[in-house]
Amino acid sequence: MQKVNIAPQVLLLALLWFVACTPAEKQVSLPDVAPPVATIIPHELTSKHGDVRIDNYYWLKNREDSTVINYLTDENNYLDTMMAHTNDFQEALFNEMRGRIKEDDSSVPYKLDDYYYYTRFVTGGEYPIYCRKKGSMDAPEEIVADGNELGKGQAFFNFFTSVSPDHKLVALVMDTVGRNFYTVKFKDMGTGKMLADKIANTRGGYVWTNDNKSVYYAVPDEKTLRNYLIKRHVLGTATTTDPVIYEEKDQTLDVGIGKTKSKKYLIISSGRTDANFSQYISADNPGKPIVIEPIQDNVQYNVDHAGGDKFYIYTNLNATNYRLAEVPISTPGKANWKDVIAHREDVYLQDVDYFKDYLALEEMKAGLASIRLIKWADKSEHTIDFGESAYYAGIGYNPDFNANLIRFNYQSMTTPNSTFDYNMDTREKELKKEQDVLGGFNKNNYVTERVMVKARDGKEVPVSIVYRKDTFKKDGTSPGWIYGYGSYGSSMYPTFSVARISLLDRGFVYAIAHIRGGKEMGGAWHDDGKMLNKKNTFTDFIDCSDWLIQNKYVAKDKLFASGGSAGGLLMGAIVNMRPELYRGVIAAVPFVDVMTTMEDESIPLTTFEWKEWGNPNIKEEYDYMLSYSPYDNVEKKAYPNLLVTTGLHDSQVQYWEPAKWVAKLRAMKTDNNKLYLYTNMDAGHGGASGRFRRLRETAREYTFVFDILGMKEVIETKPKLEVK
Repeated sequence: MQKVNIAPQVLLLALLWFVACTPAEKQVSLPDVAPPVATIIPHELTSKHGDVRIDNYYWLKNREDSTVINYLTDENNYLDTMMAHTNDFQEALFNEMRGRIKEDDSSVPYKLDDYYYYTRFVTGGEYPIYCRKKGSMDAPEEIVADGNELGKGQAFFNFFTSVSPDHKLVALVMDTVGRNFYTVKFKDMGTGKMLADKIANTRGGYVWTNDNKSVYYAVPDEKTLRNYLIKRHVLGTATTTDPVIYEEKDQTLDVGIGKTKSKKYLIISSGRTDANFSQYISADNPGKPIVIEPIQDNVQYNVDHAGGDKFYIYTNLNATNYRLAEVPISTPGKANWKDVIAHREDVYLQDVDYFKDYLALEEMKAGLASIRLIKWADKSEHTIDFGESAYYAGIGYNPDFNANLIRFNYQSMTTPNSTFDYNMDTREKELKKEQDVLGGFNKNNYVTERVMVKARDGKEVPVSIVYRKDTFKKDGTSPGWIYGYGSYGSSMYPTFSVARISLLDRGFVYAIAHIRGGKEMGGAWHDDGKMLNKKNTFTDFIDCSDWLIQNKYVAKDKLFASGGSAGGLLMGAIVNMRPELYRGVIAAVPFVDVMTTMEDESIPLTTFEWKEWGNPNIKEEYDYMLSYSPYDNVEKKAYPNLLVTTGLHDSQVQYWEPAKWVAKLRAMKTDNNKLYLYTNMDAGHGGASGRFRRLRETAREYTFVFDILGMKEVIETKPKLEVK
């Protein structure tokens, strides 16, 4: 008998195959611990239409009440107790996912004036270090901001930077709570010292004036979180004297500020989910904002300037799939908008970028992206195409207006995130970096597919699928995971995930359903999944789930689903509509109490979303929302296994929505399936901060699923394989 050496990754594959294919062992006996029971305190809610709803858990809204905090803590403790038998596996899974990450990684530098800016990570570091070099990448490194130092000792930390036009000052924008209220401090790059200036409780903006002496920023209402003021802070002065540049008095609009590509104009935009309007001021000589075109229902437009005497207008006015127009700065109203790129029924114009010699267009056709380049001088054009069946490609960050290179990003469910520079003159592309994935990852071991699923009303819904060639069996026995979002016109792309490999290597098939409510198939795709068409989002997802089972991608008793935020609403709706279809569901920061939120104009981020969900003051829209609101439609019936997560400081979906939902489910469900609520007491909508802390939350979610299926980690770490 001859012994042979087997590569470590082959051993790992053998072990993972054993894990995926070995029949589930007898389920672990769980602790005999009763779940927390929320006190029932009936609260009457009366609509403007006279409809009365009784909310037994309305009291959970008071985060200052120790009873509320104690209840959330009890839920966390219950989760910890019931999943204690998986702790070793969770830790192993966390280390498995972390082991694929190159810890001392760095981004591809981008050139801005005479500086090269980039971020890098150090081994063990949770946060990025923002750096730069002057003149060339061979020059000495300057640290712009070290996230690990700034975030030291913080339970939550999120930050970014904004450098002044002359590169001498940097604004450090930091959130230490997770509620998206930022504090801005300033650093002198010459001395390395912090200035005395400090702007508290901001929420967006941070645009420098061209003289490097001041910044514009947005101020939110502390209760509704709606940005309603644009202020200007002159360095060296008290923030209490900062002048108001613009006040948005319309309670349905949120205001922000940005700078054009030419750096000559500042654009103030006020908007809600369906419409916006913009104003401009000179970045060199700021004056009174000038309106470009007043707000109009269902009309959105963005404004940019690329030199000369005209603005470019990217808009859906008379263009469901958007078009690009130009207009004289002196007469910017819509009557003078002249098409540069006309509207097309079969192509969605997703993004636009401007260069001295080229116009760059990011376009979507049938849900797949391409980048088209048009030369200003002779209107000649060509397209950058991509070869996989399901992928994402998009225009990257290109701050240099005079460049003949365009940076774009490419990835798929099998190809890690890749950064390319493309020479628009020579048509040569250069791969600058492909995300490093350690641990023996080989993208050729995985397959991605894109299928079109016919929904119940005949519409064809794209679904992106990925699996590992040698662990997945298309015979109706494999476990599966389907993800969806479907709101706000946000497209969910078939992108790469380092963590997801832990599912695929264990035999899972993973699918993304590009359901109505996003814009994967154009502007009409969004319109057909919002307001009085919202239920299309839910039925699309269910139909895609059924298709995976019927076509033997997934076993009928091994399908799991997940979604977050508005995707959490999706999860709440599908478990009410088709609970038997899913073995388990993970709902992250779920927007499940639609009616109470939409009726309460004081709740953050509500009024300017009425055009996405519906205005509860309109009876037809009220009735429609009530008919699908997950919290209001919980019934006495069996539900699948559920893991629900939230953040105490969430500003987008308040923690009490998922907390109330879980409490009501506990009281009404008739099954013995798992129901867990996890509240991150130190975070907001995005969950834990830091690149490794987030992986722990992912490890918990994956373990929840693996535990339901009875999958166990193989303990043997040094198997001896022998062949004759």
